[in-house]
Amino acid sequence: MENTKINIRQLTELELKDAIQALGEKPFRAKQITEWLWKKGARTFGTMSDLPLKLRESLEENYTFAALKIDTVQQSLLDNTCKTRYITHDGHYIEGVLIPAPHLDLLTACVSSQIGCSLTCKFCATGKMNRVRNLTSEEIFDQYIMMNEQALNEFGKPLTNVVYMGMGEPMLNYNNVMESIERITKFGEFGFSPKRITISTAGIAKMITKMADDNSKCNLALSLHAANDTKRSEIMPINESNTLVVLQEALQHYYNTTGNIVTLEYILLRDFNDSNVDANELIYFARKVPCKVNIIEYNSIGDGQYQATSEDKLNAFVRAITMAGITINVRRSKGKDIDAACGQLANK
Repeated sequence: MENTKINIRQLTELELKDAIQALGEKPFRAKQITEWLWKKGARTFGTMSDLPLKLRESLEENYTFAALKIDTVQQSLLDNTCKTRYITHDGHYIEGVLIPAPHLDLLTACVSSQIGCSLTCKFCATGKMNRVRNLTSEEIFDQYIMMNEQALNEFGKPLTNVVYMGMGEPMLNYNNVMESIERITKFGEFGFSPKRITISTAGIAKMITKMADDNSKCNLALSLHAANDTKRSEIMPINESNTLVVLQEALQHYYNTTGNIVTLEYILLRDFNDSNVDANELIYFARKVPCKVNIIEYNSIGDGQYQATSEDKLNAFVRAITMAGITINVRRSKGKDIDAACGQLANK
């Protein structure tokens, strides 16, 4: 039965060699299988064409991939963003988004790290879902592989970037996230560089410190959204246990250890965090840690609690940050017509 099968992708290299020999095959077959599993992104044993038929049948009988499968794909009529809903081996849904930015020659995969989320950020649709479980490193890798195939098919080019900004909090699935990054950089298209990978966190200070101490080479983004503890706690309950002072210390440690500047992500919410006072608080926070700021458009999640700021207030906010000498970019949302924009992933 399916549930008695071993997930072949969770075997170590040595365990795989032993397993292949136990099936009466030569050890070199393990290397071929590893190539199929990770380099070629195989998700069925039948596609492993250079293996003997008997071995493929034995593998099918004894092992499983527990791989993601594509359930539904939607493509934006506005900007060609592709949102894919995947179904897990145990019947749950997650979403990933392929984001083209032709003016920058970028194709970015936004991957999920959990089924649902436990952090209940008020501006995020995923935060209104319960967290079911963490995704395995293989399930995260599957998203990369399938979105890379999608990029090649739709746009004729491989992925250029990967961002852990989909469903879930990556720092609460740290080991699987880091293992998936290791696989992407080892087996990804053309030796995928960790400098093209970004982990976005709502702010788990001790895990930011761990990421630095582990000498991670990928980029770090902090979902800040308010540089005032009272306001931030109102929209992000995680701030109550990871206050701005605590986060500053973790970010300073991260920069001192890695030398990498941090990206501060900031959603502008009308009449909540878009005033001159809010801009000055952000400037004060940003000056304590070498960073750049990404302003993100608020995307409606249907509850009417928050609205996007006006264009005039957005421009005034950006001017204030720029005049303070802080690098700032405005990230215009992609895929809004298919609920694929930032904060909208919720398996609709």
